[in-house]
Amino acid sequence: MAQETLEAEAVETVVGDERAALNRMDLVSTLLDDAVRVPGTEFKVGLDPIVGILPVAGDSVMSLVSLYVVLEAVNLGAPATLVARMLGNVVLDAVIGSIPVLGTVFDAAWKANRRNVRLVERHLDTGQ
Repeated sequence: MAQETLEAEAVETVVGDERAALNRMDLVSTLLDDAVRVPGTEFKVGLDPIVGILPVAGDSVMSLVSLYVVLEAVNLGAPATLVARMLGNVVLDAVIGSIPVLGTVFDAAWKANRRNVRLVERHLDTGQ
């Protein structure tokens, strides 16, 4: 009985840790991709396209911040294929995001961080 209780507590802790990590990832994703609703629309933008307006430095800094979501996934034990896909989203966001004007529009629409959080959620839900 004591062993079963310990195992249940261990599972509860893991699930709690996963939930806490997902909450942190979601917060970062919201700040970067969906923080502010564009007046008169349902469309939301975050700091990524706004800061990305600054040539070179804006997209560089936002890409580094975006890596936080990837690092959280690594800490949760995400498989290499999932991490590679997440990194691909960040790299695509950084490369296209660095193109003047077009990059800002792409950043606002692509929402790499939100995509990455959904990938991790799907992985944790399915165990794949």
